[in-house]
Amino acid sequence: MGLFSNFCACLETKLRIRGHNAAEGALDEVFETNDLFFELRTLELATNFFSELNQLGHGGFGPVYKGLLPNGQEVAVKKLSLTSKQGTKEFTNEVKLLLKIQHKNLVCLLGCCAQGPEKMLVYEYLPNKSLDYFLFDKVKSKCLDWTTRFQIVTGVARGLLYLHEEAPERIIHRDIKASNILLDENLSPKISDFGLASHILSWGRHP
Repeated sequence: MGLFSNFCACLETKLRIRGHNAAEGALDEVFETNDLFFELRTLELATNFFSELNQLGHGGFGPVYKGLLPNGQEVAVKKLSLTSKQGTKEFTNEVKLLLKIQHKNLVCLLGCCAQGPEKMLVYEYLPNKSLDYFLFDKVKSKCLDWTTRFQIVTGVARGLLYLHEEAPERIIHRDIKASNILLDENLSPKISDFGLASHILSWGRHP
C-alpha cells in the first residue's frame, strides 16, 4: 500500500499545484519519483499525436485512443475533453479506486498523465471494444451465442461481487451499462469507467 499512498499523494499534489499555475519545474520534481505516471510526449507518440485513425471511441470523459508504447505494449488512452462535464474530481477518483482493486473482470489501469491542462488515463488495451458494439450491431450480435452471453453476464456479476463484497475497500460502480463493459480477445468482460464510483459506507456493509 506504500506505493499506492505515494502515488495518490503525488497525484493530489500535482493537480493542486497545477490549479495554482505553479512552475513546471516544481511539478516535474513531484512526478519523477513514480513509474505510474506517463509523460505527455510518450502518449503523443504512442497514439500518433491522438490521430483520428487511432480513436477507439468517445464517452462522457472524452475520446479514447489506441496507443503503442516503446516497449511494444498496446494500450488504451482515455483523454479528458476540456468540454467534458467530468473533470479533475472524476479523474482523481478513477485513479484512486482502480489502483486499490484487482480482478480479472475489472479493467486494468496502467497509469495516468496530468501535464498542463491534459489529463489522461492509460489502460490495458482490449481488442473487442465494448459490449454495446456487439449488442446493437445486427452482424456482430450473431457472434454472441447464448453460451457467450452467459459467460459475459457471469463475468460482470463476478466483477460486481468483488467490488461489493471482496475488494479491500468496497465500491459501488454507479454506472453499469453495455458501453462500460469491455471485451478481451476471448470476449471475456471487464468492467470499466469508475469516474462515478464511490465507496460503500460502513453502515451499508454486510458483516
